[in-house]
Amino acid sequence: MTEELVLGLVSISDRAAGGVYEDKGIPALKDWFAAALQSPWRMETRLIPDEQTIIEATLIELCDQAGCHLVLTTGGTGPAPRDTTPEATLAVADKIMPGFGEQMRAVSLKYVPTAILSRQVGAIRGKTLILNLPGQPKAIKETLDGIFAAVPYCLELIGGPCIETDPAVVQAFRPKSAKSLGS
Repeated sequence: MTEELVLGLVSISDRAAGGVYEDKGIPALKDWFAAALQSPWRMETRLIPDEQTIIEATLIELCDQAGCHLVLTTGGTGPAPRDTTPEATLAVADKIMPGFGEQMRAVSLKYVPTAILSRQVGAIRGKTLILNLPGQPKAIKETLDGIFAAVPYCLELIGGPCIETDPAVVQAFRPKSAKSLGS
């Protein structure tokens, strides 16, 4: 039986967490994964304010207690004083995965020149990959479309399950020599 992928989906927004407006980050993530994944999966969701200590505690809980293989955050990656998602991610990380941040900005630059203001990072904590995504649903989809091909193999390399994607949405890439990892 295939191991179930456990996703941690964290929307970071002072206003959404405070009930000022409805969160759109988690629903956008859920919709994308519902279309993209063919393997079994479930999600743990959190809606939290942009407070570095709360973000750090949430990431630690999702990685260490909830057993998430992949944690995706939305929001809090800009240059504003309240944007602390990257700092929180780096504070709890064991390893930094700079290629993810570079690629996320490269993807976003195809759509908006302000993508250079984003401070998104990718990191590993234990056996969990953490990725900071933008906050807007359209940007979340564009970013995942542009980076997710590398995520399944990364998850396998750090001890996560072998996951399959719908090639019509995103084709998971694995080197030919790596095919035996998922078996």
